[in-house]
Amino acid sequence: MSLLASLTIAQLNPDGSVPVPEAPDAQAQAAAAALERQAQWEAMQAQMKELQAVLAMPLKDILAEHDKLKKNAAAWDAYAAMWMLGQRAMRRVAMDLAAKQGVSEEDVVKQALAYATDVLNNEGEDLGGSVAPAQLEHIGRHKPFLRQQFK
Repeated sequence: MSLLASLTIAQLNPDGSVPVPEAPDAQAQAAAAALERQAQWEAMQAQMKELQAVLAMPLKDILAEHDKLKKNAAAWDAYAAMWMLGQRAMRRVAMDLAAKQGVSEEDVVKQALAYATDVLNNEGEDLGGSVAPAQLEHIGRHKPFLRQQFK
């Protein structure tokens, strides 16, 4: 491209001022901004359709879903209570047996923490088969949190 081809003659504005030239990539930036606005618009439209679908539902259906969620939460709460009771009962049995053998509570807790740490840090450790594969998989999903608990 020759120098002559790249030169442009600026036309004065009607008020006599000199126009500021556009940046060379201004069109590309404008096009990118337009695409981003279009994507945002489409996302908002999709969200609006989802909200309209919920609002179009009869109130009894919305409340029925809420009731299902409450039932599920109550079931998980009951399961947690059952699990906690089982854990406390097993702890009591372990402490009673340890006391009969002359082992301190501190030693029992240390051993339990060591077992938990083995499960968290050693792939495939299942406490002699007492932890099912599905339970190990579940534990695996929560390892970062559990490692904080068993330090």
